[in-house]
Amino acid sequence: MEIAVNTRLLIKGQLGGMAWFTLQTMKRITQQHPEHHFYFLFDRPPHPDFVFAKNVTPIVLFPPARHPILWYIWFEWSVARFLRKVKPDLFISPDGYLPLKTRTPTLAVIHDINFHYISGNLPVMVLKYYQHFFPKFAMKADRIATVSNYSKKDLVESYGLSAEKIDVVYNGSDPMFKPLNPEEQKAVRDYYCSGSEFFVFISSLHPRKNMCRTLEAFDLFKKRTGLSHKLIMVGARFFKTKKMRQVHARMTHKEEVIFLGRMERPEISKILGSALALIYVPLYEGFGIPLLEGFRCDTPVIAGNRTSLPEVGGDAALYVDPYSPESISEGMIRLVNHPELQKELVKKGQMRKDLFTWDRTAQLLCESINKTADTKPCHVGR
Repeated sequence: MEIAVNTRLLIKGQLGGMAWFTLQTMKRITQQHPEHHFYFLFDRPPHPDFVFAKNVTPIVLFPPARHPILWYIWFEWSVARFLRKVKPDLFISPDGYLPLKTRTPTLAVIHDINFHYISGNLPVMVLKYYQHFFPKFAMKADRIATVSNYSKKDLVESYGLSAEKIDVVYNGSDPMFKPLNPEEQKAVRDYYCSGSEFFVFISSLHPRKNMCRTLEAFDLFKKRTGLSHKLIMVGARFFKTKKMRQVHARMTHKEEVIFLGRMERPEISKILGSALALIYVPLYEGFGIPLLEGFRCDTPVIAGNRTSLPEVGGDAALYVDPYSPESISEGMIRLVNHPELQKELVKKGQMRKDLFTWDRTAQLLCESINKTADTKPCHVGR
């Protein structure tokens, strides 16, 4: 088979959640299927690390697609023209975008449709593009893969799709995330927090990720306990962070919050592995990979009790109401005051993490590919 893949999000040093899904699945699939030929479609010259095997041909299509108008041009003109010319057997889009004009069988990975509910957190043109085109992409796709049963149900109810058209392909987590020994943890605390214990927030700084209520909850925690704990926030500023800056400025304990910005994964793993707990309370989430990374690091997880997170976290997280700083703060206090709860969550997380691996993700995506192609060209060994 000849398979074209939208790989435009594979940019060295800028791998978000959808790009990480693309990397982990397509690396395994291409390397384990030398009998098939893959065209990787980029919108700029790719880094050699993303051409995973000899059966991958990188194709650069103009223009660089980083704006709604350019998205439209790239998919409807450049990608559509390429598919007409080459006539591959299948087009896979790991970020869900599709050329609506193509006759090539398509598999779209739609991770979630958060913009359907939380519309004020995106630039106006981006929001309008999503709201106009993603229902069309979902209808156009021959099959859809999504990352949780919650997201599948959401797609069915929001877009009127048949559940039979949608496959659940859970995310995995990187084995790079692993526990640290006490000496390593101490070194991290000494370096970042002058030796103090700390909570960690890991995500892009975007309103949907609920930074403001996390900051408010931490301030409540400090006021009520008087403890020396700090809050480390890891992630690049993404969009609409003015309110976050205002909330931070009003905090009584703002000096105890440490913003580290975007960091490389090895250092994130060290910070997460040294934290008292991960706080991950987004307002909407299609999956929630940071939960798995916390489990891998033997770090207790405080998670929001909405959308997909209970499905992913199971009984291995302490759940709080993401809309209530009071609830988030109470979760932090409860965890600090009950070391036995910390140990219990760590033990459950150790079991939970093994349910979600990138090998399993790649195999589930292969099963979706087989259904789309109406054959069985794809299998990934575990």
